[in-house]
Amino acid sequence: MLHFGQKLPLSYAKFLEGCKGLISEEEISVLAALEGADWSACAPADIPLLKAWKLFEIVLRNELVKLRSARKQTDAGRYLRHDGWWDSWVAQVALNAVRQPAPLEAEKIMDEERWKKLDELSFGHYFDFEALLAYGLKLLILERWERVTSADKARVLEEALVVNWTE
Repeated sequence: MLHFGQKLPLSYAKFLEGCKGLISEEEISVLAALEGADWSACAPADIPLLKAWKLFEIVLRNELVKLRSARKQTDAGRYLRHDGWWDSWVAQVALNAVRQPAPLEAEKIMDEERWKKLDELSFGHYFDFEALLAYGLKLLILERWERVTSADKARVLEEALVVNWTE
């Protein structure tokens, strides 16, 4: 079992390697696609967990766009994806994240809610492919936080200052 905030038990690459030979090549390719920048474009639409996950991500991102556009007094319409639904819970998550003064804390709030959504979507799936998908997505969240916490903070700050100074 994985828990949000825990140390990464294994890399996503090792997870994929461990799955080879145990599931079909098609399923391996779906798992491998999760690492991509836009995995939702290549994810099969007949997998309910991925379909629900994609819709959740669209709704969350739409809410963030609305809030950020309101703050900058710009039109959000051209940035919204219209293939999602609306949920007051997701709107509240986005609002809580946007209200955070520290961007890292905002990301943490959103990733905690993503984790809860994966728990919800994987409920009842214990030994099937959807359980592997939820596990893989959670591993990717943990990997992301591993990169954040292990980053050389002084170097990141210096690079940000140099980029902002030269612009």
